[in-house]
Amino acid sequence: MPRTDRASRVMRAPVGHVWAALVDPDALTAWLPPAGMVGRFERFDARPGGSYRMVLTYTDASGAPGKATADSDVVEARFVDIVPGRRVVQAVDFVSDDPAHAGTMTMTWEVTAVDAGTRVDVVAQDVPDGVSAEDHAAGLASSLSNLAAYAER
Repeated sequence: MPRTDRASRVMRAPVGHVWAALVDPDALTAWLPPAGMVGRFERFDARPGGSYRMVLTYTDASGAPGKATADSDVVEARFVDIVPGRRVVQAVDFVSDDPAHAGTMTMTWEVTAVDAGTRVDVVAQDVPDGVSAEDHAAGLASSLSNLAAYAER
């Protein structure tokens, strides 16, 4: 049964700087892959209706086999909505032969100015059953930690 996962983090960086990291392919490859993975884009077009294909490769696949191949996850995503300086909504599909990973997950990334800098909220709706809640929570937290390190430098 698909579910909704949420995560957030406050970063000591201005909204504009954090926002830019949500739509720039070089920034995304630096911070989006969670710990233990590296990413690369095969294509990237950040506009409503645009899309991207990202290959996430495990640095050690022995304990975390990939969804697309033994050592990688492949993500096909469409930009559903982009509100500059505020929100990015993506429709995300994992490339996999496993029906447990089928279905489109909607990822919404929002940035909000707060006294300490910028709060980033991410909501993942319709998370496929094959993505464990524990692993997804850890992955979201890792990506947010990476984003904070990237934005706060």
